[in-house]
Amino acid sequence: MKLVLVALLLGATFVCCAQQVSVFYLKNSGRYIANRDSADYVRIVSAPDSGSLLYNVAEYYKNGNKKTVGKSTHINPPRYRGQTVNYFENGNPKSRYQYGDKGAVGSAYEFYPNGKLYRQLKYPDSITTTNENHFAVNYLIVANLDSLGKPQITDGQGYYKGFDDKFAYINEEGPIKDGKRDGNWKGTEKNLKLTFTETYKDGALLSGNTVDSAGATFTYNRERATAPKFDGGLPAFGRFLGKNMVYPKDERRNEIEGIVILQFIVEKDGSISDIRIQRSVSPGLDAEAVRVLKKSPAWIPGTRFGKPVKVTYAVPINFKLQ
Repeated sequence: MKLVLVALLLGATFVCCAQQVSVFYLKNSGRYIANRDSADYVRIVSAPDSGSLLYNVAEYYKNGNKKTVGKSTHINPPRYRGQTVNYFENGNPKSRYQYGDKGAVGSAYEFYPNGKLYRQLKYPDSITTTNENHFAVNYLIVANLDSLGKPQITDGQGYYKGFDDKFAYINEEGPIKDGKRDGNWKGTEKNLKLTFTETYKDGALLSGNTVDSAGATFTYNRERATAPKFDGGLPAFGRFLGKNMVYPKDERRNEIEGIVILQFIVEKDGSISDIRIQRSVSPGLDAEAVRVLKKSPAWIPGTRFGKPVKVTYAVPINFKLQ
C-alpha cells in the first residue's frame, strides 16, 4: 500500500474570482493539478457566511455529485470545523464527522456504498494534545453492522468486522469490549500481500505478527503503522538543511524569498528517491532545495504491520534572507 503523508500543512495555488471563490483541481491522491479535465474532483471554497469566520467548502466528483460538504478555518488546505459530510460517487453518504480544533470529536458515522450504516464511532469531546503517531486510533467503536443492517456490535459490545477503503473485502476482525479492541484479532492487507494476528487489552495493542506472501515474518508492538522520519526528527532535519543550504546568488541579489515544497519517496531502506517540486518559488531556490535534499542521509523508513514500506512524503523548505 502506498502511503501519502504531508509533514506540515501546505498551501497551494488557487484560482480566485472577485476574491470570493477559490477553485482547486485535485487527483484522488490529494495532488493539486492545473487542468480541470484531468482532475478526479474539484474543490470550491467560498467566503464565510454573514456572522461566521468559517469558509464554505464543497467538493464535487467528475460526474457532478457531491464529494464533501463542510466548513473550514482556512481556504487551503481545509481545516474542518463542525459537521463535515462525505459522499460516495453514487451520491450516497459516506461519512459524517464533527471536527474541533485538533481533529474529530464526538460521534462519527460511516456508511456502506448502499447507504446503510457501517459503523458508529465515538471520539473524545476535546483533544488537548496531538499524537505524534499519525495512525493512532483514539476512538471507541460504538456500533458495527453488516451491509444488510444486521448489528454485529451494539453499545460497544460484540465482534467487529471491518472492511478495506473500497469495501471489497473484510480486512480485520476481532472482539470489542466497551468500545475497545480486546483479545485476539486477525486480518488481511491485500495491497501489502500479508496477513496478521494481533493481541489487544483494553484497546491497547500489545503485540502483532505479520506473514507476507514470501513467507517472511515481522513483529511489532503498540503501533500498527509508523511514519518515516529523519533521524532525530524535524529539529534535526532543520539543522541539516541549515548546515548544507547555500542561498543562490541571483535570488539573494534580487531578494527573492519563499517556501519550496518538495515531494519525495522514502524507500523501504530509508533512502530518498523521486524528488519532485510540489510548489515552486524560483528556478534557483527550487534547484537548491532539490540539491540539499539529495544530500540527505537515509531516513528511518515508515512501517505497516512491522514491515518497512515505501512512503510518499512532503516537506516545506523555507528560504528567507536575514
